[in-house]
Amino acid sequence: MPSRVEEAAIAPQFFASWDGTRLAWRELGEGRPAVLLHGFFSDGQTNWIRYGHAAALAAEGFRVIVPDLRAHGDSDKPHDPAAYPPDALTRDGHALIAHLGLGDYDLVGYSLGARTVSRMLTTGSTPRRVVFSGMGLEGLTDTGRRAGHFRDILTNIGRHERGSPKWMAEQFLRTTKGDPVALLGIIDTFVDTPLESIKGFAWPTAIVCGAEDQDNGSGPDLAAALPDAQFFEVPGGHMSSVIKPELGQAIARFLAA
Repeated sequence: MPSRVEEAAIAPQFFASWDGTRLAWRELGEGRPAVLLHGFFSDGQTNWIRYGHAAALAAEGFRVIVPDLRAHGDSDKPHDPAAYPPDALTRDGHALIAHLGLGDYDLVGYSLGARTVSRMLTTGSTPRRVVFSGMGLEGLTDTGRRAGHFRDILTNIGRHERGSPKWMAEQFLRTTKGDPVALLGIIDTFVDTPLESIKGFAWPTAIVCGAEDQDNGSGPDLAAALPDAQFFEVPGGHMSSVIKPELGQAIARFLAA
């Protein structure tokens, strides 16, 4: 298993997505491909590599592919609104899989990444197994509530009550050096996934959520709506579960089963 130092030294690779936007990804491990999509305001390094989740999968024999979503991390952060049509991240996900020539892979997403996974499934992705993490049913079927939450954070930086959830999100944004203009564009890419579509997701699926995480609705409700899903509870809330080793361990066990 790579050490924390080795993980931090993984250099990004780049490709041109469907509209020419340069997107970054990192890899570690060898074996069956597993594509891990991170959450809003975060990046692949912070969400998946820093706290050992990617290494947990690599130790189970996976080639772990960790992209930085458009407007995040080492990927381009365009300010042109034309770079953020509905489902832009979905198209980026398809473009990455095509660029890497993946025909047999697993697909994992946390929060915004999970929302992107749902849209990829709706628009033609065919993974072997799927993981929705940090995500409940409402977060897929009704993206408007979270869109409004994030729009308020990004348009009122410096004015949120100290210690409030929005203030905490703003502090996280500062640690990841997020670009508020580009991230506002990401909100415009959100697309609801209808409940009837979710009920048709027949892939073996894991829902992995923190015990205190209700930010995107109910994880058990999402598991109940899916035809072949298991729910796994891990410690923490929406922001804190990402730093817990149990998150990566649960994902690795499910994908390796």
